[in-house]
Amino acid sequence: MTDIQKAQRIADILLEHYEAYQRRFETITLHAEQRYAQREWRQMYLESVQRLELYKTAVQGAATALMDVFPAVIQQPFYWEEIKANYEQRIAARMDMEICQTWFNSVFRKLFQGQSLHANFLFVHSGFKDCRIAGEESVYTTYPPPTDWSAFLKELLASYFPDLSFMHLDMDIAHIISKLKEQQLLLPHFLDGLQVHKTLFYRNKAVYIIGRFLSKEGTIPFVLPIIHDKKGLYVDACIVDSDYLRIIFSYTRAYFLVHTPIPSLTVAFLLSIMPGKDLAEVYNSIGYPKHGKTEQYRLLLDELSYSEEQFVEAPGIRGLVMTVFTLPSYNMVFKAIRDAAEPPKETSRAIVEHKYRMVKKLDRVGRMADTHEYAYFSLPKHRFAPELLEELQNTIPSQLQTEGNNLIFKHLYTERKSTPLNIILEEACMEDALIAALDYGQAIKEMAAANIFPGDMLTKNFGVTRHGRCIFYDYDEIVLLTQCNFRDKPKAETYEQIYAPKPWYDIGPDDIFPEEFRFFMIGREDIREEFDRRHGELYQASWWRNMQEKIKNGEFLHTFPYPNEERFYADRVV
Repeated sequence: MTDIQKAQRIADILLEHYEAYQRRFETITLHAEQRYAQREWRQMYLESVQRLELYKTAVQGAATALMDVFPAVIQQPFYWEEIKANYEQRIAARMDMEICQTWFNSVFRKLFQGQSLHANFLFVHSGFKDCRIAGEESVYTTYPPPTDWSAFLKELLASYFPDLSFMHLDMDIAHIISKLKEQQLLLPHFLDGLQVHKTLFYRNKAVYIIGRFLSKEGTIPFVLPIIHDKKGLYVDACIVDSDYLRIIFSYTRAYFLVHTPIPSLTVAFLLSIMPGKDLAEVYNSIGYPKHGKTEQYRLLLDELSYSEEQFVEAPGIRGLVMTVFTLPSYNMVFKAIRDAAEPPKETSRAIVEHKYRMVKKLDRVGRMADTHEYAYFSLPKHRFAPELLEELQNTIPSQLQTEGNNLIFKHLYTERKSTPLNIILEEACMEDALIAALDYGQAIKEMAAANIFPGDMLTKNFGVTRHGRCIFYDYDEIVLLTQCNFRDKPKAETYEQIYAPKPWYDIGPDDIFPEEFRFFMIGREDIREEFDRRHGELYQASWWRNMQEKIKNGEFLHTFPYPNEERFYADRVV
């Protein structure tokens, strides 16, 4: 077999394994309809995790297969220019071309661990921007402006849920029409039409009909979240605000289960109703985080070519476990695990990496930042401020190497930038500080209901997003809530106990005393009283134990990714 024939066969093997992965991916995704219909929420969550883990396993399988068939060829990087050329020809006409490219990159990186990115061997600069965004009608259905909105909505809902019944369909439709009138979307001659995505977006206990109005003023979202209650379905809201839709598709939430035969067309459709939304985040949200990671890297390359800014330490208090840096105008931060955690932290690289992998699988309920993990991540060394270079060399020397003019990070996380909560509490006026503080308490409650205990709840470990939501981003002490032992502090009864220099009672490794939280959660006096009034139960061990009991009894939380005032039935607990 000639070298060209070998390259052709390797390209074929790569595609065969990709197609096997994609079939399994689609099978899991399509299960969501059945899980939703049968209200099997736990199973839907487990299958979401299974789908997330599928990629890594499939890439390893492809790499192993190539090693078994062509061990000598695939270990020589220069062969991969020919392999890439053959593979590129095979995927050129595919409608998932950009996902295929990322797959190729992943298998190559698995075979050549430690190899930095090189455009000769990998697809570095292509992706979504080279997809043929044509034939969009294959992903949506177009309707003319309805003359009878009630009849139209009834028919639309029935088309998506032919085998499920609504609890009070007429009331739901009346709410939707009222919302559209309130937003002045039903004015005569205002609408040119309506386009609705053909497949549904499943997540937690809700499914979303995603559409867009075509109007004289541009494109407007039309989103209907549908809840499946024990007694039937109901429409929980009608979202027509792009800002709310961006939160629904936020990087702080679990990925949707949505069937996307042509991913780029679904992404283009979503971007049209979320102008300015990060391309990588949209790919993440529809279940392609590996490609989202690829697109994020391409955005970084563009940023580096457009600006001359230097990387600097990220604002906020220096971490004891991670070294964090950023470009001032870029919307991401870069996080590297220190070679040794600073006291009083006691942890290891393996533990921190485990925590980050755990968070990836959790339902982040809109309160935890998603991350991307990179190996042998290359950045131009001259773009680093001298102070940052010194800090990196002091804190992560084992993770650094130089290759030509580039600085290589052996291991790195990227995460969306947010403003540290402690900075807001220090600098903001009372009104803004109180809003942030109250949402901080709400974030902790929502994570608890999702079986997540942050561990280190200091405000420096939380941030506020551009949408004003408080999120958690420091994962080195995170644990499942059900693993904690929440205790009331024993009352001192003797003189020796009262004045003991350290706790006189036994403390287990999983013991937590919530009444101590009040001494560090909110230190700002002008807002502490209101925080305690609204979130004082966080200081009670009984509240945490009650939450644990609910989780152990199988209660599955659904958090609403839009404001309560947008809900038609805000008093209903799902």
